[in-house]
This record gives sequence, C-alpha cells and structure tokens, in this order.
Amino acid sequence: MRISDGIGLAASLLFAFCAASSAQAADIAARATPLGGSMLPQQLVQPPQTTYASVKEALRAGMRDYNSGDKVSAVRAFDYAAGQGAPLALWKAARMYADGDGVGRNEVKAFQYFSRLADDCADESPDSPRAGLVANAFTSLGIYYLDGIKGTSIKPNPPRAVEMFSYAASYFGDPSAQFNLARLYLDGHGLARDPRQAARWLNLAAEKGHSRAQALLGQLLVNGEGVPMQRARGLMWLDLALQSADARSQAWVKSLHEEAFGGASETDRRTASALSEQYQARRR
Repeated sequence: MRISDGIGLAASLLFAFCAASSAQAADIAARATPLGGSMLPQQLVQPPQTTYASVKEALRAGMRDYNSGDKVSAVRAFDYAAGQGAPLALWKAARMYADGDGVGRNEVKAFQYFSRLADDCADESPDSPRAGLVANAFTSLGIYYLDGIKGTSIKPNPPRAVEMFSYAASYFGDPSAQFNLARLYLDGHGLARDPRQAARWLNLAAEKGHSRAQALLGQLLVNGEGVPMQRARGLMWLDLALQSADARSQAWVKSLHEEAFGGASETDRRTASALSEQYQARRR
C-alpha cells in the first residue's frame, strides 16, 4: 500500500472518529489531498560502500555500536540496512540525522528516511511492534511539512502536515500526533480553527500521559476556551503535566500551572487533587 492509499484510509478513519461531534472535522478529512504516490524526493540517500553479510547483521552491528557509543559506525550500519528497506534501520537512521545524535544533523536525510518508512509501512497494523516507529515517522513528517526545511525544496505545507498528523493520530492513535493536530485546530493553521476538536484530540493524548497535551487541555478547561469550563478537572491535568514534564517544556508547564492554581479556590484545588489520585490509580 502506497502512502497515497494510507492517506485515503486516514481520511476515512478521521471521518468515523469525529463525525459524531464535528461535521467540520469530517469535511476536512474528506477534502484531504492525496499525495499521489511516493513521498520520496527523486534522489534517495544512497547507502555507503560498507557492506555486511545481511541486513540482519547490519542491524545487529548498528545496535551494538550505538549502545557502545560508536555512533559513527552505528549510523554507517543503519544506513546500509536502511538502503535495503529495513524499517527499524530507516527509523533509527532518520532519528539520528534529525537529532544530530552522534552524526551531523541532516534534516534532508532524515526526511527521506522517514518518508520511505511511512511510504513502505503505511498500512502496518496499529498492534504491530513496529507501529510506534511508523507513527513517529508520520508525525516527524508532519513537523517537517509544517515548517519546511530551510534552503531546500521542502517548503512549508500546513495542509500536508494536517494529513500526516491526522493519519498518525487516528490510525495509530499516536499521542504526539494527537497533540500536534490539536495545536493546528487551536491555531487554525492548515485547517479551520476549532477549539472543540482541539480539546477532543488533547484529551486522547492526555489520557495516554502526554504532558504537553495535559497542560494545554488543563488550560482550556480552566479558562473554558471552546469547551465548557471545568476548573477542577483543568487543574488536575495541569498538576499531572507538571509532575511529568520534560526539561524542554518544564518552564512553560510551570507557568501555566502557577497561573491557574494562583486563581483557584480551595475547593477546586481539593477536587483536583482527588481527581489526580483517581487518574494515577487507573494507570497503575
């Protein structure tokens, strides 16, 4: 199944998911423009000259070298296996190039590898052990399409970003994609602004423990933005977000938390604490 077929499936899934609560979201999904085949640029990253007896050997060598700290050798092995279409190698090499993890950061290579992984595995079962890798590839592509890659032919394309996030969010249920899709609904970027749909996607991601989704959902509920105001529940999400926020988002979450709790009543705070305990008990 090519990615163009996968996007068609995403539109159908998104329609079924959102039809009960928002005809607008279904209309957006129905109007999603097919990609028209492979997303790969014409020039795919070529594997290096180093050869291995098999893809399996290359993967084994790559993981061994990566875990031992020899990331130059690791990416060489992953490049080789990725050139043979190995999904794990495609994802691992893409992430290393995207993050500059032990190699020079190269967003074009990352984009190419994520594209091939998404193109080859768009119909991977959501229950498959590889589903998380494929979902991350779609989400990463969404981010690249949202901002573009400066100095390259990959230009900002918000509608295409919506398609990537929608597929990963609906078919794979990926919380990062759900969060990113919610942000687009909040900003009206690439689609019509719809805070109600944003809250719906944020709630799905928040329930899975996505801290930034929890913080943003908490803010919406405390302020009643696009959704009925639920101060105690909003405080609960903000409290949970603060407990699990990573270093990158800690300051932002803390700011939202302090603002919300500073204006909250003692009753709302106590209710939020009880709700937080119930949520944590459910996830144990």
